[in-house]
Amino acid sequence: MRVEKGKVRAPEIGRVWLNSLPLSFRQLRGRAVLVDFWDYTCMNCIRTLPYVQAWHERYGNKGLTVIGVHTPEFTFAQYESNVERGVREFGLTYPVVIDSNYELWKAFANRCWPTKYLLDKDGYLRYAHFGEGAYGECEEAIHELLREISPGISLPPVMGPVREEDRSDAVCYPATPELYLGHRRGRLGNGGGFKEDQVSEYSFSGEPEQNCFYARGEWASTAEYLEAAGDGEHSIVLKYSGAAVNLVMASPRGPSCSVVVLQDGKPLSRENSTVDTRFRTVNGEEQSYVFVQQAKMHFLVDNHEFGEHELELRCRGGLAAFAFTFTSCVDPNRKAVSAQAVSQE
Repeated sequence: MRVEKGKVRAPEIGRVWLNSLPLSFRQLRGRAVLVDFWDYTCMNCIRTLPYVQAWHERYGNKGLTVIGVHTPEFTFAQYESNVERGVREFGLTYPVVIDSNYELWKAFANRCWPTKYLLDKDGYLRYAHFGEGAYGECEEAIHELLREISPGISLPPVMGPVREEDRSDAVCYPATPELYLGHRRGRLGNGGGFKEDQVSEYSFSGEPEQNCFYARGEWASTAEYLEAAGDGEHSIVLKYSGAAVNLVMASPRGPSCSVVVLQDGKPLSRENSTVDTRFRTVNGEEQSYVFVQQAKMHFLVDNHEFGEHELELRCRGGLAAFAFTFTSCVDPNRKAVSAQAVSQE
């Protein structure tokens, strides 16, 4: 989204910084500034980070300053140590300001993660994009603002897509939308729904439906998450459409916990496991599981192709589960049809 030159000036920025001394938009006058609102647990944000880091490396010495604004979606993500670990794990080297009280979020009247704002050399807003995508368009806008600073500047060509689904002509399969487990935004398929802000026994039978999850065992229902309570067996079941599954999890009652992962009634194989998957042998049978130690997004399944599956997670007490996200992949048939339609025009 382009913004008319000289109309909207950016507000000033916060107090706690990583990778930099505190900055202000006033002191950055004369430079173009990319402001990226993100959260280290947000899948959509994580997928944009390779581009943001690349733009910092490509244009930092050509007049661009990149600033990541970390505004937390969940309470645990407001703590500086958690954000610092996320910045380190994702290899981010540009300045990041911690916005745990939503001061900058409100000042920009921001509404979603991720969002990118581009400011010109005079501190005026010139471009905005909400969500993933439009990476080439954003980089072209960066070029435009840098050439306003130095008309004869030599700039590299716009970088190619990091993933096939980032291509401008890509059409992806429709994946299951984000699924929250806290009662404020969650969709629980069990009869009777959430027992809000209390510990209760949950059960269900029958076939799970899409766009909701089902719980078995004793769970504590909070506004943000569902927590496995007591020492017995607990499980979460859902049916999803997608190529991969992620889940934000934490272990609030102890240093760690483990979560057994089953897809379509079977343990994961090496082919659909992820960097977070571990394997062990229990009673002579192999088991796939995820070890939860830090509060973050964990990669549960990577099928490498789109499909509909049933996912089951099993755990003992102590697991806190916040939100599932599902990623898709390119539908080659729709892409081919779209390309053919364009060629016939």
